[in-house]
Amino acid sequence: MPHTKPGRLSEKGTIAMSLVNETLALARGRKLDVTPVLEATGIARAALASPRARVSAAQYGALWLGIARALDDEFFGQDSHAMKSGSFTAMTHAALDAPTGRRALQRAVGFMRLILDDLAGHIDIDETRARITFVHRDGTPTPTMFAYATWFILVYGLVCWLVGRRIPLVAARFRCAAPAAVEEYRLMFCDDMAFGQDASYVDLSPAFLDLPVIQTPDSARTFLRNAPGNFVVKYRNPGSFAARVRRTLRALPAAAWPDADTLAHRLNVAPATLRRRLKQEGHSCQSIKDELRRDLAIAALQDPGRSVADVAAAVGFAEPSAFHRAFRKWTGMRPADYRLVRQREASQRPGDA
Repeated sequence: MPHTKPGRLSEKGTIAMSLVNETLALARGRKLDVTPVLEATGIARAALASPRARVSAAQYGALWLGIARALDDEFFGQDSHAMKSGSFTAMTHAALDAPTGRRALQRAVGFMRLILDDLAGHIDIDETRARITFVHRDGTPTPTMFAYATWFILVYGLVCWLVGRRIPLVAARFRCAAPAAVEEYRLMFCDDMAFGQDASYVDLSPAFLDLPVIQTPDSARTFLRNAPGNFVVKYRNPGSFAARVRRTLRALPAAAWPDADTLAHRLNVAPATLRRRLKQEGHSCQSIKDELRRDLAIAALQDPGRSVADVAAAVGFAEPSAFHRAFRKWTGMRPADYRLVRQREASQRPGDA
């Protein structure tokens, strides 16, 4: 049976279970029964307790939207004023007829200031960057990293979509302590992140400010079906050395992935430079290969027509036993058990009977 080439099984990435659990914790804190939402997303309950487990971008997007609708709060109760369902749609339409990226950013930030009481953004632009500084209301706790990220994803993802490209992030600083899932947040923001700072802000490369808004009411209808949950992966940082290595590997069958020296040659850098830059970003060539194999395997196991042995070969394992050991290390589950749990929960979802 023909199937997608091994090197291109998935380019959408996966989301760490730590972020899933942060999202669920907010919902439970609002006394929401999360069981129906989890069942609708197909996220395996057995995987929630495994910090190494991952979910697909589509699953996390469905979780995000499901909880927002159930709470009637698109900010997940992280502000004293709820961001009622439909607010993001209204923000999209408010920014849709902006002539440029600059005006779109101003409208989005202004809209969020009208909606939320405790957390706001202020824009400061010069020749080198467009800075969004986060300000929280006196007498309220310092926002968590998840709160900053939620605000940022809503605004940044919308503006990226409006101008039709990912806007490069230059730097990010936050008053909160470093979160447990710090590497996941670096993917959302950029490599130059620091925590425990005197101020919270993100610096964007200013080239987008004069770009025209290219979206229309027709394109907005399609866009709003999956937004904003899909932003978590869609606008990840692509400029790092780790991202360049991932793109190089994705273009090749997993069995033919080159060694570190050959990768450095393909990227036109010295091997020592590549190793040093990846170390600065918290990676190595091997860790990137392992993460990519994990994501490819999780995606491939969604296809019931593929055997576990076929998936193992597709992601570069000559021996299925080695794949079983690696998959258990990645997710805390055996491949066959992971697939069975996913299939069982999918069959129990409303409308699947």
